[in-house]
Parts: sequence; structure tokens; C-alpha cells
Amino acid sequence: MRTNLFPITLFALALAAFSCRTETEKTAQASPDRRSPDEIYGELFHAVQTSSVFPDGKTFVDCSPKFPADTIMARYTAARNAADFDLKAFVAEHFDIPQSGASDFVSNPKHSPAEHINALWEVLTRRPDQAQAGTLIPLPHPFIVPGGRFREVYYWDSYFTLLGLQDAGQKEMVRHIADNFAYLIDTIGFVPNGNRTYYLGRSQPPFFSMIVRIVEEMEGQEAALKYLPQLVREYDFWMEGQKRLSEQNPTHRRVVRLADGIVLNRHWDDQPRPRPESYREDLETAQNNARESQAIYTDLRAGAESGWDFSSRWLEDPMDLATIRTTDIIPVDLNALLFHLESIIAEYARLAGKTDQAARFEQLAAERKAHIVRYCWDETSGFFYDYDFENKRHTGVPSLAGMYPLFFKVADQKQAEACAKVIQRDFLKPGGVVTTLTQTGQQWDAPNGWAPLQWITIQGLRQYGQTALADDIRNRWVALNEKVYRNTGKMVEKYNVMDMTLDAGGGEYPVQDGFGWTNGVLLRLLTEEKK
Repeated sequence: MRTNLFPITLFALALAAFSCRTETEKTAQASPDRRSPDEIYGELFHAVQTSSVFPDGKTFVDCSPKFPADTIMARYTAARNAADFDLKAFVAEHFDIPQSGASDFVSNPKHSPAEHINALWEVLTRRPDQAQAGTLIPLPHPFIVPGGRFREVYYWDSYFTLLGLQDAGQKEMVRHIADNFAYLIDTIGFVPNGNRTYYLGRSQPPFFSMIVRIVEEMEGQEAALKYLPQLVREYDFWMEGQKRLSEQNPTHRRVVRLADGIVLNRHWDDQPRPRPESYREDLETAQNNARESQAIYTDLRAGAESGWDFSSRWLEDPMDLATIRTTDIIPVDLNALLFHLESIIAEYARLAGKTDQAARFEQLAAERKAHIVRYCWDETSGFFYDYDFENKRHTGVPSLAGMYPLFFKVADQKQAEACAKVIQRDFLKPGGVVTTLTQTGQQWDAPNGWAPLQWITIQGLRQYGQTALADDIRNRWVALNEKVYRNTGKMVEKYNVMDMTLDAGGGEYPVQDGFGWTNGVLLRLLTEEKK
């Protein structure tokens, strides 16, 4: 069952900013026009994105206009029907084309992987932004971008990048990134997918509580406690609408009412239209399909919010992207993350002397933990799965999302031991652990391996004493990263963990180098080896 929601302008719901905002933060206030570029440029946008003026649809949405939008559109309307009209030339005349980050960086072949990563931090660093006419939402503090086509900060990427920054002793940058996310929560109401206007319909896996934990580890409890208001506000974003739920209306945005009034979470996006950065691809996915186009677009966008864009986790037919049904699924990883968010709010509220708030969130965390086990644990196969609430059953798609309950200590010892057996038997490959067991051509499926999921799996196993398997995965992943670095001089976004003759994994777009979360996880794993 779906909730019919009209697109909303999320900046109209902006909450009060920091009470102690610095002058830099005031300067970084977002400009009034926070429409997505498809809304601003209409027919011009459609023409550019469907004519493949750029090989990558993300290029145009990241362009900065040289003139006011009204001027550009008036000129386009006047010129487009001319026999000699050149769309590509028109775009070049009216927009500044963005550059990719870190792709042109030349590594020193004498550098070890750790030395290479530490040299890249500065290359991937972006300074505080000023308000401008493009899609970039300005941030008040420096931050790290992933690299390649990803020229802005990304939410869940940042936690895994911080693992490396923490080991590199970059306390100030860690605090800057946490402060930027707190700023986004205070000014927008949540952390968007990335700091671009076209991402304002969705968030990403909510790792802010883990980012705050790193701040605590580096600077102490007092430094972390100041983020308690933003932790609560993020929780309110994910739970928005739960009081509206009933048997007759069991879904609203990111909340779903299950049996006995239990509420768990799903992914969502408020804008049921093609993603601007993947406009042509989304149109093609929806065309000649019996499903309503808006439903497909919502599910594609919700899949993008999950970070797993895309995967057989979300597909009714694993070989057909048009069968995507993300919004019908309770993701096990998302709910494990929200369990951690509830737990850390309870912990910090108690430290702050807010006993009523602490008790409330302790109860919420305990209830969610039980609900995750009830709906996502499968005793027969001995693994955690996503839950299909429309069909009232597990999805049956084994994926590394099933290791989040171990990472966040939701599982009991017996469940963890069963999961370890599944990982060793089915997921362990020459280069680490594979994302799912199905080869579909989607980038979050076999044969690809991703740094964040290696870390979640390794740490999840360690939480329950499965150190031999964890170390085996660590060693295989490190060896693959080091091999690719020797061959290419680069760290890349994803890797083929099944075929060690290849230098990277495939997927929805060309392999990106840089690369923030690969750097962060690898540096942490390399640092462990020296201790």
C-alpha cells in the first residue's frame, strides 16, 4: 500500500538554525530558490538530459548558470527552433561545466597505500561554500567529497571516510563534518542524500549517530553531547507521521504500521518524478511499463535513499529494474541504524540529566530491537533479511544488509554464529565479501564488494567473537585494494571481489576514483595491522 504525497518544498519546513551560529554559518545560508534544476529549466532540462549532451546525467545538474534562469529560458525559447541551433553550444555558453574531484590526481608510485590516502585528504577537501545560483547547498565548514563525479558531501559515505580521518588524527575535519550535518538538520530538518537541491526529497542511511560517536571518541562526551538536539530532530524526521498511521492507512512517508500496531521504517522520497541526475535512465526504466510511472520513480528514488542504488534487494524480478518496489520493504539495515539512533539518544539524554527523555528512548530502542528480530530474522536459513510488508514475508534476498544487526548488537550469540556460517559459506570470495549472491548487472549485487559493507561485516563478526573469519575477510579485502592500487595508482569506489584479475567493479555509472569511503575503511584496517 502506498501513501499519496504531493511533492513538498522541504526548505519551507526548515527548522530554526543553531542558536549560536557563527558568522561563517550565516554567510553559508542557502539561497531562496531551492528548486531542483528540472523544475527551473523545464523543457531545456528535458532536452539536455534526453539528448545526452553530457555522457553522465549528473554533469548538467551540477552546472552553475552564468545568467539568471529567466534569461537563460527566454534565450532558449527564442533560439531552439532555429535550423542551426546547437544545444551543446547553447549549454556551454550559458553554464559553467563542473570538474570532477581527484580524477586528475597523479599518485606517487613510491607511496604506500596509506601514504597515498593521506596525500588524498587535501585533494578531496572542499572549503566552506558561498551561496550561489547553482544546485550546491552551501555548508559552513570544510568537508570531504568522495571523488570523481561526486563533487559534494554525501551522508553515509562520510561516516566511513571518518574512520580514516580519525586514524589520521584529523580531529578538526571530523568536527567540521559533524557540524555540517548538524547545520543541515537545523536548517533543512534532515541530512539530505548530498548537499544539492536535487537531493532534497530524500536522505541516506542515518549514520549521524555514528559520526557523533567518533566525535566522542576523539574529543570526549562533552563535545558529543552538544549534538543531542540534532540527534532527536533527525529521529523525528524518520518517524514523521507515525501518529497518522492506522489499520486503514498503514504507511506514511518513512513509517509503516505492522501487526499489533508495531511501527518500523522504510525508505522514501517526496518527489515522484525522475531523478534529475539520472533523468534519461529513469525515463527509460518507466517507459512501456504497466506500472504507474510515478510509482516507479518513487521506488527508484527510495532505492537511492537506501544507498543501494540499485540492488536485487528491491526488485521483484532481479533482472528487471522496472519491478523495483523499495517502498514495500522494511530494510533490516535502516532499522538497525535507527535502533542505534534511539540508543544513543537515550544514552546522551541520561548523561544530560534528561531522565524522562532517556527512559522513553531506552524503551523505543528495546522495542525496535525485538521488532527487528521478529520481522527480519529467519531461523531456517540462519540469517537476517529485509521484510516485505505487503506480502508479509521476508524478501528472501540474502545480502550484507543482514550483518547490520551484528554490527549494532541486535543479534544474540546464537544468531550471530549462524550468520557467520552463512557469510563463510556463501558470501566469502577471493577479494572479501560479496554484496549479494545474485549477478544482475546492478552495482549493489554480485560480483561487487564495497568498503562500507566490508567494515560492517568485519566489525559485526568481531562483536561476537568471530575473529578468525573477520580477519580473513579483512586480509582478502586489503590485498585486493593493494593490488588495484599497485596496478592503477588509485583507490576506487567499488571492487569485483570474485574475479581478482579485474581492477574494479561495474554498475550504474563508470567506476569512480578518489575514493572517500574506500580510503577511510582501508586506512583503518591498515592501522589495525600495526597495533
